[in-house]
Amino acid sequence: MNRKILTLIAFSFLLVTLALAGCTDKSKEDTEQAQNTTEQEKGNTDKSSSDGTLDPLEETATVTIAEDGSASGAGFYIAKEKGYFKEYNINIEFVKFGNSDQMLPALAAGKIDVAGGISSASFFNSIAQGIDVRMIADKGHNIKGDSYFTFVIRKDLQDEIKDYSDLKGKRVAVSTKNAVDDYIFGRMLEHAGLTRDDVQFTLMSDFGNMMAAMGNKQIAAALQIEPLITQGVEKGLHVRFGDVAEDFAPNAQIAMVLGSPKFVSENRDVALRFMAAYLKGVRDYNDVFVKDKGDEEAIINIMTEHTALEDPELWKKVAVTGLNPNGRMFVEDIKKQYNMYKENGGIKGEVDLDKAVDMSLVEDVVDIIGEYK
Repeated sequence: MNRKILTLIAFSFLLVTLALAGCTDKSKEDTEQAQNTTEQEKGNTDKSSSDGTLDPLEETATVTIAEDGSASGAGFYIAKEKGYFKEYNINIEFVKFGNSDQMLPALAAGKIDVAGGISSASFFNSIAQGIDVRMIADKGHNIKGDSYFTFVIRKDLQDEIKDYSDLKGKRVAVSTKNAVDDYIFGRMLEHAGLTRDDVQFTLMSDFGNMMAAMGNKQIAAALQIEPLITQGVEKGLHVRFGDVAEDFAPNAQIAMVLGSPKFVSENRDVALRFMAAYLKGVRDYNDVFVKDKGDEEAIINIMTEHTALEDPELWKKVAVTGLNPNGRMFVEDIKKQYNMYKENGGIKGEVDLDKAVDMSLVEDVVDIIGEYK
């Protein structure tokens, strides 16, 4: 075989080799590109699109919320009426339960997705006994200097009771025993240098009855809640006495958003979008009631529609529920409340608070929609 033929064969072999290498590189490139696309699509479904916002769900999801029309549900109401849930293709259904004994098992079983709850020995006992629910976001705390859940004293006792220590020997009404109200009462006594034996603790579950008891001079003071605080002041029954958040309990966690384990974990894509809409509603609420900006009339109209406080003018006077626009709870305070109930013998069994308090949803959502400042 002459040199010319050998050269031709070698050149042809080189062309085939280069072509095969090119196909291999192209196949590798296509595979990597497909993998990247899959990862991006997965990220869009599970978390966010490239512009940092959550994409709507491909199919409409219904989220069921157990809510009783309390003012602390503002984030739910505003997000619903302003279309934030709808933007994510989420349909909201509100349901009511007579009490937590019915609501908590339904939440744990996934029959409802979200609910509101307060810290109490009975709540933690339910978890200790195997009812698995998660505390996932803030649903109520006092705003320092303008607490919505604080002490009032009879108007005619203003000259006699000037300091918390002056409550010694007086009848003080509190709505619960071994719950957040009792916890705040205990913090007040500690601040005043008093013991429980120094004050006549009067259990009065109905806040409205506290106002009547003030009028009848049956009690000297009460741990009262808005809008009854403002209404009682306007009727001349009582006056605000100090401020819980400013004086001795700045980080008391009063209420929490609760989520079912199924909703928080198995339906994560829905839960993320739900939380994003909820926080957008809470941020509108804070704009109006904390920062004095935004559409006050629209937000107040939503609140009058969904709560028992139907007077728009009274909404401009009351101390509103504190709602964290980033959703975060005072976790250390929740632990303090739990420990108090346990020390008082109110809790039987143990609760894994690291599991029961799940802040992952709010942290993931804030990473996406940004911090509210």
